[in-house]
Amino acid sequence: MPFNSSPLPCSILLLAGGRGQRMGGLDKGLLDWHGQPLIAHLHQLVRPLTDDLIISCNRNQAQYAPYGDQLVSDDSADFPGPLAGIRAGLTAARHEHLLVLPCDVPHIDGQLLADLLETARQHPQVPVMIRHGAFWEPLLCVIPTHLREAVENAWLAAERSPRQILLKLGAQALDCAENDPRLANLNTPELLHPRPSVSE
Repeated sequence: MPFNSSPLPCSILLLAGGRGQRMGGLDKGLLDWHGQPLIAHLHQLVRPLTDDLIISCNRNQAQYAPYGDQLVSDDSADFPGPLAGIRAGLTAARHEHLLVLPCDVPHIDGQLLADLLETARQHPQVPVMIRHGAFWEPLLCVIPTHLREAVENAWLAAERSPRQILLKLGAQALDCAENDPRLANLNTPELLHPRPSVSE
């Protein structure tokens, strides 16, 4: 699905700016998964979908630079959470919508992104979030960039939950199966490199 045939032309933000607490402080996006950094898997998937690929990273910028058109970082040095990266992405985005993806979901596929963008095309004025069962995935979303001021105002009012902000802004859901394997979040060493099971 090349950019010019995407259901909704958009900027894309890959979130790789976290503290990596569950990874022992390592930079998660650069950790190896099947022979490549996690960020490389997402880059290969989304590169055809946009001419504005943004990476939110707070360290190792030189290593992330080959994977994006723009790099952004938090405006605070204390790793204030993913909302800070989303704010930076909304400010930098060159298109009217911003597709947001975390760097640790390498099982997502082109069909999921196509469905997400098509749902956003049908609801162009409000955010769209993936929902599986009763659980919302605020870091797998599409946000109209005209909402950047509303997001900023929520930040200034001390709101730090992307989920709460997007729901207050009228977010629509793209519903997935509760156990959809594409949504697997590889955010610990055990999930990234599971040990093979030992037969009894």
